[in-house]
Amino acid sequence: MRAPGTARDQIIFISEEKEIALGVSAFRDVLKHARLNANPEINAMVNRVGRRIAAVANKPEYHWEFAVIQDDEQINAFALPGGKVAVFTGILKHTKTEAGLATVMAHEVAHALQRHGAERMSRGILEQIAQVGAIAGAASGTVDPQLALGAMSAYGVGVTLPHNRRQESEADFIGLKLMAQAGYDPREAIGFWERMSGCPKQMIGRFCFRSQSAIPEFLSTHPSDVTRIKQIEAWIEDALQYYQPQGSEEVVPGKKATLPQTLSLAY
Repeated sequence: MRAPGTARDQIIFISEEKEIALGVSAFRDVLKHARLNANPEINAMVNRVGRRIAAVANKPEYHWEFAVIQDDEQINAFALPGGKVAVFTGILKHTKTEAGLATVMAHEVAHALQRHGAERMSRGILEQIAQVGAIAGAASGTVDPQLALGAMSAYGVGVTLPHNRRQESEADFIGLKLMAQAGYDPREAIGFWERMSGCPKQMIGRFCFRSQSAIPEFLSTHPSDVTRIKQIEAWIEDALQYYQPQGSEEVVPGKKATLPQTLSLAY
């Protein structure tokens, strides 16, 4: 199948109905054990941004819910299939503004829309099948284990890091369009990712690194700060075509931008 919005080839064995059920179950379990934030202003902001993004996500089968988890050490957010979205308070010191928060939430929603979780689970199924086959073949003497492992690598089975980085870039790309359609200036995404890098813009990737940023990009599951920001800068002009400042036009549920059919993603 093809990934919506980018036409990237995907291998997915799990039905969307099953994926949504898993997402809802996981969300309920997280909330059962999490400490929820009680600040009405923060919750109103997260719900406001979330509703605007949900309105343009074109997923009528999703029953959207937004939660704020109180954990100032957790710089994170997630969106699960079925429209279940959570933001940890730790990331709010980096988002700063509603547009910064929209950058994060649109990125996470894009992961769910692109079915990246189901894609990873399907890849895991392939890995298990291939590994069992390689072991069984080696035991019977009918398959050379090295050849079997080579075939796995040729098809990308077991080589998950490039795939993960491609998904991250895809979520950045789709997320920019979503936040623009929802009425948030996509140019604000650059400032957010600069703040996340912890470095002044001119120093990113040169003399200033986060603790994990010094790891070579090919060993990371995410694009480097430099790669991510450069990609976003290259996509801004396209995203601006869908940008309507808040208040200038009502966000229409189901309104969906026409996205390019091909996209070069970092990996």
